[in-house]
Amino acid sequence: MRKMLLAALSRVLQGPAAAAAGRTGAVSEASRVVVASRNYADFASEATFEIKKCDLHRLEEGPSTTAVMTREEGLHYYKTMQTIRRMELKSDQLYKQKIIRGFCHLYDGQEACCVGLEVAIKPTDHVITAYRAHGFTYARGVPVREILAELTGRKGGCVKGKGGSMHMYTKNFYGGNGIVGAQVPLGAGIALACKYFGKNEVCLTLYGDGAANQGQIFETYNMAALWKLPCVFICENNRYGMGTSVERAAASTDYYKRGDFIPGLRVDGMDVLCVREAAKFATEYCRAGKGPILMELQTYRYHGHSMSDPGISYRTREEIQEVRSKSDPITLLKDRMVNTNLASIEELKEIDVAVRKEIEEAAQFATTDPEPPLEELGNHIYFNEPPFEVRGPNQWIRYKSVS
Repeated sequence: MRKMLLAALSRVLQGPAAAAAGRTGAVSEASRVVVASRNYADFASEATFEIKKCDLHRLEEGPSTTAVMTREEGLHYYKTMQTIRRMELKSDQLYKQKIIRGFCHLYDGQEACCVGLEVAIKPTDHVITAYRAHGFTYARGVPVREILAELTGRKGGCVKGKGGSMHMYTKNFYGGNGIVGAQVPLGAGIALACKYFGKNEVCLTLYGDGAANQGQIFETYNMAALWKLPCVFICENNRYGMGTSVERAAASTDYYKRGDFIPGLRVDGMDVLCVREAAKFATEYCRAGKGPILMELQTYRYHGHSMSDPGISYRTREEIQEVRSKSDPITLLKDRMVNTNLASIEELKEIDVAVRKEIEEAAQFATTDPEPPLEELGNHIYFNEPPFEVRGPNQWIRYKSVS
């Protein structure tokens, strides 16, 4: 108020010209407020985008090269990806503080993959993945606080603090598997169950480029093709299997062609709309009874393979920064939404603030929730079975196991 009075007094002392200029400035500021208010109220309801064409194998037609995204969808995708990004950065911080221990593989950079896949399928469909599972766990509906509490080994975690980073589960989500490539035959088994029970459901079976050379994967391809299983095999190619680049590990890096007799498509895994449209195409193919299909998502992880890997001994900081600046999935979505008036920068900043608040509250829960008591160690080995005893470290220690 004092500054306003001084400004008014200054204009009076300087004469009519200064007063007129002050009035013009006030009108101009008011105009900007009105315009901003109008733009906020008049967002476009949807927009159409050109997306990258997929490379195809044994397919005459592929997914559409245009994608329609509504404002509500865009805001949902943005918030989900931003939540996963912030959750992984918080996990990094908690790990370095030695609050999270053991194996921990972070997903930041690859958010468009899990979000694009999840929004293309139904809640009744099935997902199984490898040990870089935090993003899929959240996308499948597990709250952040339960994920972080699982990482810190607390009772409030999504599997009661007994699974940790690599073993998270929820309805129709089967982990989180620690053995390289071992989830692929399991995914085919889930797809077999879908077909056996006559359900119009599919299973997304994910693995990385590092696991793509496993023999069990090719055996699974063969069985899935013979039995025409509704299985979408998805290779998340983030360019490095641990510290080895794909060019040094594989004679052929066309992972989408690895199924040979199984059709495949290679997708821009840094674009949530590309992933969404490709996943819709692939699941429709499976639901039509045509058998399995293979997807390769070309993506990139910002962290090292795990928290024990600094991630810069086999690639340069400049390479990582170049991907961040040119291909970041969150930035790409943000620019699209702002440029087509689906959202404003201010609105997206508000989402960012809300996400940070949610992550901080979840971290507080994850660091204060109690650890599970020792007597619960043997629980949940089987589902819906009578209680029984489990031997402990020696024959005199016994734990009761409750389903």
